[in-house]
Amino acid sequence: MKVELNELMDEFRDNLKLDYDLKKKNWFNIGGKTKVFYKADNLKDLIKFLKKIKNQEKIFILGAGSNTLISDSKFDGVVIRLTHNFNNISMHSEEIIVAGSAVSDKSLSEFAMENSLGGFEFLSCIPGTVGGGIKMNAGCFQREFKDILISIQAISKLGQVITIPLKEINFKYRDSGLSEDLIFLSASFKGFKKDKNIIKNEMRLLKEKKELTQPTKIKTSGSTFKNPIDQTKKKVWQLIKESVPLEKSFGDASISEKHCNFFVNKGNAKFKDMKNLIEFVSKSVLEKTGVKLETEIKILE
Repeated sequence: MKVELNELMDEFRDNLKLDYDLKKKNWFNIGGKTKVFYKADNLKDLIKFLKKIKNQEKIFILGAGSNTLISDSKFDGVVIRLTHNFNNISMHSEEIIVAGSAVSDKSLSEFAMENSLGGFEFLSCIPGTVGGGIKMNAGCFQREFKDILISIQAISKLGQVITIPLKEINFKYRDSGLSEDLIFLSASFKGFKKDKNIIKNEMRLLKEKKELTQPTKIKTSGSTFKNPIDQTKKKVWQLIKESVPLEKSFGDASISEKHCNFFVNKGNAKFKDMKNLIEFVSKSVLEKTGVKLETEIKILE
């Protein structure tokens, strides 16, 4: 390692782990170890840590792990998880909420509901964090992060804090276009005044709709592929359905019976099983339809 591990251990002992197992830190329950795992409790400590490693290591920010597939091989770098102070949420004004990047999307939607703010209902169905949601412009039911965002506070991997307003972000479908060099710290969101009971009812209806069409309470990681909006009007699940035998599996990695763009770990799937399934489906869709699929889940190798 380019940065001396014993120096890091001395300085960040309580929040630093070496050879840390990531298997239980993601929804698939798949994955091996990382060379370094660091829990950042606050901005001051995060800046100190980043300045110590000087961007000489590969860095991966792990949020809820709800759309992440992690290799069984050891990750030769640093995995950072933001905790404590990055999980704060507050009202900035009557219609503006400030949320840390570790706040869950569900918590943000519920906070907005409790404060009678509409526009956040769709977040109740997204199983991730604010940071991950911004990164991939997460969305569902015709709404996306870009529709409620005002600005982001972020830090570079060298420890420089910056604020980015919405107008400087080139949001696209499931993509923020923002630099991989940035770690998101918090964001400001704008809603509109709305009756709390109406919000609550809409969130309930969205949840019911989601549970009818998507697998829940199992080892899955959300939508595997993005909808190929530039290549066809068909949804990705339609392309998969017409191109792939849906009973196809590799080990315990299989296609959900409820929604074929959701892949499932039925027990003890390995990384190679899930990756083989992803590659098999992608190749089959390309051969059958000519459409090249792009993964929505993040793969850490």
